[in-house]
Amino acid sequence: MQADQSDSSIIAQPRGEYHTLFSSSDGDVVLGSKDGVLFRVHSHTLKTTSGWFRSMYSLPQRSSSPDQPLETLFVDEDSTSLEGLLKIVCGLVIPRLDSYDVIEPILHAAEKYDMPGPMSVVRALLATPPLLSDPLRLYAITCRYGWYEEAMMASRETLTLNLHSPEHRPTLQKLGTDALLNLFALHRTRREGLRHRLDDPPFVNDSGDTSCSNCRSIVDYHTWRELKYAIVMEMDGRPLGDTVCNPGLLEWPAALACWSAKCLNCDRALYDKTLTMRVIHECIDQLPTTIEPLPPPYPVPIIARSATEP
Repeated sequence: MQADQSDSSIIAQPRGEYHTLFSSSDGDVVLGSKDGVLFRVHSHTLKTTSGWFRSMYSLPQRSSSPDQPLETLFVDEDSTSLEGLLKIVCGLVIPRLDSYDVIEPILHAAEKYDMPGPMSVVRALLATPPLLSDPLRLYAITCRYGWYEEAMMASRETLTLNLHSPEHRPTLQKLGTDALLNLFALHRTRREGLRHRLDDPPFVNDSGDTSCSNCRSIVDYHTWRELKYAIVMEMDGRPLGDTVCNPGLLEWPAALACWSAKCLNCDRALYDKTLTMRVIHECIDQLPTTIEPLPPPYPVPIIARSATEP
């Protein structure tokens, strides 16, 4: 594997200043960030932690003398990202990985240089509150790297979001087709699942003329129809559904009108508020909470055996 010219270049004489943590004279490799900070490290560390560097050092290297200054390999990462990456692979105190602006460049560099160690460290921290606070960005990262359990967890956290809000568009545009469709399917399935369930018993049928269960006179259940619409719209904007029962069914004008509705003939309440709220809550609890398990990103390679193998 060869270094891409856009990612790295070799300069015979170092430029810039050494990073204070990576300036040991016994280091035999000098990496330079794109903003000119130098990092002197051991080639053994790079070869054992990076598939990219291991492949590079497997190629014939030019001869050098002890008195000859080390060449500098300039890479495409800035000093902050390169520092975080090297701290992890060199066993130093790692930076605070509590921001996507910090972890995304490190993940990108770790992926490029085939460094599973830094990626595993970041993956272990994904369920921490600072990263969970932006579940859509978390979902994008977990889908990109094929971390399926974390992707399912992140999809559950997105249920508080309205995916149609313009503020989420930039993040959604970064998702692959499958990841995007799976997330929209989860949100839509919860909304439509509850909508269909509200048409089934014990809920009343509002599609035609029905009669009062007490006096059998004709009753118009328009208040229930309007409340169902309010519930569905709330689920569309916040598929988690936690705001449907409280404050929704307690404070919405459509809900108050529903609970106060009575038969014009016998003055009996048309709806049992306590039972209705309990069943709606149960229906929401039964809805799916995560995307469907994702398939592997690539097919597992099938290695043909030779005729001499058992």
